Amino acid sequence: MAKVATMEDLFLDEIRDLYDAERQLTKALPKMADAASSDELRYAFEEHLGQTETHVQRLERIFDELGEKATGKKCAAMTGLIKEGDQIVGASDETSVRDAGLIAAAQKVEHYEISGYGSARTHAALLGNGRAVSLLDETLSEEKEADEKLNELAMSMINQNAAAVSMDGRPKTRAAGRSNPNER
Repeated sequence: MAKVATMEDLFLDEIRDLYDAERQLTKALPKMADAASSDELRYAFEEHLGQTETHVQRLERIFDELGEKATGKKCAAMTGLIKEGDQIVGASDETSVRDAGLIAAAQKVEHYEISGYGSARTHAALLGNGRAVSLLDETLSEEKEADEKLNELAMSMINQNAAAVSMDGRPKTRAAGRSNPNER
């Protein structure tokens, strides 16, 4: 890692980290979409892939405007988050339980990106780089929207469907005559 001595250095370091994170994500999202059993979740991942490709392009514009080469700095955090998502896929069957795990993993990614873009935007503002602020703010809004969409999918159907799966992988059944599973 290059020495970070100034706010300009820090900003460039953050942009490089985000650039690598987004590029890693462009490879991971198709796999996540393939692993989803819910059509809605698959579509959400596919839609976010298109946005992620746009995020990469925005970062490349920032590099260009800074007179810097568009290169990433290995984002270990994104590597770890993607690995966690891969572990969920490997440890679960293609069911709503896997989908719930994929959403949790994807939301961790979104929260990381929201934090990274928020910090970079703030630093760009401190440096008086209005163009970078605008580009980063646009991406930040999209990351927040993606997180909200994932949350809505989880809350509207996927988590409830996953909760209805018993330990043996079959749908849970309620005992005859009981409308509330907590009744005795």
